Amino acid sequence: MTWGTDLWDQYDNIDKHTQSGLDLMERYIKFVKERTEIEQSYAKQLRSLTKKYSRRGGKDEAEFKYTNHHAFQDILTELNDYAGQREVVAETMTVNICAELTKILHELKQERKSHLADAKKAQQNLESTFKQLESSKKRFEKEWKEAEKANQQAEKAEHDSSSTKADVDKAKQQAHMRTHIADECKNDYAAQLQKYNKEQNHFYYSEIPSIFNNLQDLDERRIRKQAEGYALFADTEKQVMPIINKCLDGINMASSKTNEKQDSQVFVEQHKTGLAPPADVEFEDYSQGIRAANSENTLNMPKVRIKDFFNKRKHKAPPAEDFSHLPPEQRKKRLQQKVDDIAKELQKEMDQSEALEKMRGVYEKNAQLGDPSSLEPQIQQTAQSVGRLKGEMSKYEAWLSEAGGVLENISSQINNNLNSSAGSIVIPGPTLQDPAVYEDGFYEDFDDDEPEVPLGQCFALYSFDGSSEGTICVQEGEQLSVMEADQGDGWMRVRRVNGDEGYVPTSYIKIN
Repeated sequence: MTWGTDLWDQYDNIDKHTQSGLDLMERYIKFVKERTEIEQSYAKQLRSLTKKYSRRGGKDEAEFKYTNHHAFQDILTELNDYAGQREVVAETMTVNICAELTKILHELKQERKSHLADAKKAQQNLESTFKQLESSKKRFEKEWKEAEKANQQAEKAEHDSSSTKADVDKAKQQAHMRTHIADECKNDYAAQLQKYNKEQNHFYYSEIPSIFNNLQDLDERRIRKQAEGYALFADTEKQVMPIINKCLDGINMASSKTNEKQDSQVFVEQHKTGLAPPADVEFEDYSQGIRAANSENTLNMPKVRIKDFFNKRKHKAPPAEDFSHLPPEQRKKRLQQKVDDIAKELQKEMDQSEALEKMRGVYEKNAQLGDPSSLEPQIQQTAQSVGRLKGEMSKYEAWLSEAGGVLENISSQINNNLNSSAGSIVIPGPTLQDPAVYEDGFYEDFDDDEPEVPLGQCFALYSFDGSSEGTICVQEGEQLSVMEADQGDGWMRVRRVNGDEGYVPTSYIKIN
């Protein structure tokens, strides 16, 4: 069934139906636009949420040793990726549904307008032809009546004895003329009738069916494109579902990686002092005389008071170079870390020394490449640094041995490495945080709420916009506080006067 054949007389209904279809497509486009706005807003809020709860650098680095803290950061990372997929959904729907259907809707509106205009024009042409037919018909009717009247008058004059021959001839001539005019009107009416019937047949069996069939095709194309838009609404979700499932699997994986026993062990290793709990306080019998205050048992008792056990805000004693102000276990860890750091720095200086010696040998063999004597200041400076570091290495190794640490022959390893073709040596060792205070024989942590003391003051050489996560915006010449030195990654954590903290490139900063 087609509109042109079965709905040839339903112009108004076809007009309303096609307009209703275009209105539906327009409503769907607006619906998808609002959906994309929701997706974009949702993604933005998710990113803001993950950024709010994500941590970077500073005192929070110690927490990353614990599996439950690290798992939470992994969850935030996966959620941030999930937010990215919501943005992909919004972008895909905007391009593939909203933009595409908007373009098609505009084309269909123009095409519908053209088809309806053609139908109106055909209707007007048919009505104009019908008016001409009616006019010729009325003229034929009028002229035929006048001819009949003239014939009757001529016949009457011919039978009237009082009429002269001239009167009779005139009446016959008038009747003949009227008859001739009536015949012409009859022929014109017949021609107009034939013309109208032909145009009417063309209008109802050719022109209007073609226009209505075009409108039917238009509406079916609109439905097909809209159905594709409906499918894209779901397919867009399906396309990101594998990645979303990976994000959710990552969250589950992060949950499974938490290990309560490991976290407890890390906490023990980080904070244990190696001290024994205080001995029992002996009864002092004043009835038998006051006991000597400097008894052996009293002398050996750690000076720990109950109120000091919970007091976390003590005066911080100045740290000793050999870390003797720390508990045994913490002292051993800090000494080991110091030995490892010196070993890395020493290896770096020795590698540089080896490179300078090789360069001097090349210059001696080919003077055109350079002057060997120009390298002497650098060689001497490197040699002095190596000597200084070796002295420090020996000193800290002695302290580490005294503290009961396991000494590896680091100096021998470095010397062996210098004679080989291998790169820089990496000495394993625990990563430690800043030492806590040890006072009156008791080790304790500081409260996290205690304000962090700046390491020094600096100012910005250049302006930095701080658009990346964890960074901070600074202006050229702005005075800042150094909260964390460069750890070798080219970034330094600073604090502004208003209290904002974040990372800036080290090359942008000059220490006062």
